[in-house]
Amino acid sequence: MADNSSRAIIVLGVLLALGMSAGAYLLGYQAKQIGGGRQSISVKGLAEKPVKADVAEWTVGVHVVGATFAEALQKSRAALPDLKRFLLSQGFDPSVMQESAEHVMEYYVQKETPDGRVRNVQQGYQASQDIVLTSPDLAKIGTAYRAIVQFQAEGHPILHTAPLYLVSNLEEVKMSLIGAATDNAKVRASEFAKHGGVEVGHMRTASQGAFYILPTGASTEVDDYGYGGTYDKSTIDKIARVVVTIEYGIEH
Repeated sequence: MADNSSRAIIVLGVLLALGMSAGAYLLGYQAKQIGGGRQSISVKGLAEKPVKADVAEWTVGVHVVGATFAEALQKSRAALPDLKRFLLSQGFDPSVMQESAEHVMEYYVQKETPDGRVRNVQQGYQASQDIVLTSPDLAKIGTAYRAIVQFQAEGHPILHTAPLYLVSNLEEVKMSLIGAATDNAKVRASEFAKHGGVEVGHMRTASQGAFYILPTGASTEVDDYGYGGTYDKSTIDKIARVVVTIEYGIEH
């Protein structure tokens, strides 16, 4: 019995020794790999410039309710010509108007039950059809957007959105900023290197991060280096901003 215990202790000791040796070897190998790795510095570069929307997109449509599917559709078709006449009176050419498909669906309202609960109850059908205007005449879109409130107040069953102000050459704007953002990254890298007693070497990797179209006056802080970015469509005057990530080698 004692021999078996001694034998087990010896085997355990051998296994522990082997495990420690293997661990030390792996740690040593990893340290060697890290120590032999090439040193680099990774920085963000920023560039921005003012841009102006050159196209406006505005969606306006009729929206009616009828007791039956057919009645709702008939009301929608009867209201659409009035909307077209309004848009023509605002100076829009039919070529800038794109009609959507007619749409009819069940119409529900909320009603309170005798026990105090609220449930949805169908009360006929609702029909709608939109007209999307796309025009480079931003002023004309703005004037019509203000005028349609009175048209709606006169009893016309109209729904509309706020105009969207778009930049048509986004890719061109983006490409024009990448070079400036790269220069900015080099300046940042050089500042880091100067204080670290080294010099910036060759560029190793480069990638574009977020691309922003922001309203004028938005913060110029680089607060999001993620991919994607934002696209403000509510204003005409905007700021285009590009962020890049660049890795440089370090020379001692």
